[in-house]
Amino acid sequence: MTAVADKVKLSISIVHHRGREMLRDCLNSIFDNAPNFEFEVLVVDNVSNDGAVEMLEASYPQVVLIKNAERHGFGQNQNIGIQHCHGQYILVLNDDTVLHGKALELMCNFLDENTDTAVVGPKLLNVDGSLQISCYRFPTPLRYVLDNFLLSTLFPHSTIFGDYRQWAYDEVRVVDSVMGAAMLVRKSAIDRVGGFDEQFFMYFEEIDWQMRMHRAGLKSVFLPHAQITHLGGGSTPTNPGSEAKHFSEFQISSVKFTKKYFGLAGMTIHAIAIVSGSLLSILIWSGINLISPAQRDLATRQVQRSKRILGWWTGASSHASLSSEF
Repeated sequence: MTAVADKVKLSISIVHHRGREMLRDCLNSIFDNAPNFEFEVLVVDNVSNDGAVEMLEASYPQVVLIKNAERHGFGQNQNIGIQHCHGQYILVLNDDTVLHGKALELMCNFLDENTDTAVVGPKLLNVDGSLQISCYRFPTPLRYVLDNFLLSTLFPHSTIFGDYRQWAYDEVRVVDSVMGAAMLVRKSAIDRVGGFDEQFFMYFEEIDWQMRMHRAGLKSVFLPHAQITHLGGGSTPTNPGSEAKHFSEFQISSVKFTKKYFGLAGMTIHAIAIVSGSLLSILIWSGINLISPAQRDLATRQVQRSKRILGWWTGASSHASLSSEF
């Protein structure tokens, strides 16, 4: 459907870095499941070298192509896309997604009917059709304590200790935040709180965005009837060096988020919780490794994971990040 700027209801903003065929599948799923109102699709090409630009120019003339002169982080790229959007609603969408059925119409209709809602998140599915956890509590210092001292695990359904990991994702629900792989945002909410905070190169940018909206009295809502498959890191290289930098970037962004909202005191609690929780995890899983041969593989992985986190937070391992490459 061709969009007319003053009639566009929905803008879909996609950032592409690598994975041309994945992007093609994403675009095809959009146009194959087009809504019954005017919409536009924009792709911000983050200096890809996979032939995506040529593919878009040859096969998708209806897509607005924005070509970066240099590479940026996710939030900055999406801000670039959002600046070119004309829609009343903006779908921030990963290129490693495939839309199903009337997902676009369902999400837009929900915003039409719920003016106090700023963000709608669909149900995300793994490639095999299983549920992908996509809603999260805001990562406060208290949340780090609850998670790292296993209170969230021991009391998963508690309104105080629990989170969304044990929830069936089968009902409309107001949540703290939805995953940024696919989130429909009201343009007026963006005008009110601003775009993504570009200090977050990757990770935590959508949580920060929704925290600002939450503090402005706006809601994020999970909508189970709208469904989108998310490959989950499909555009991310899996080589060990790059994976290690992604891990480090996540930790760096978590530190930036805590400092921004909770200051030095919050950062101190955050760090103590992570270090103490990692030590506790190593102790528990090492014990399981000794007494339960059937769980030895799982225990070994958990110990390695906790040692990795502990190494980063104590400075024993590398802090090299993705942002250092750009």
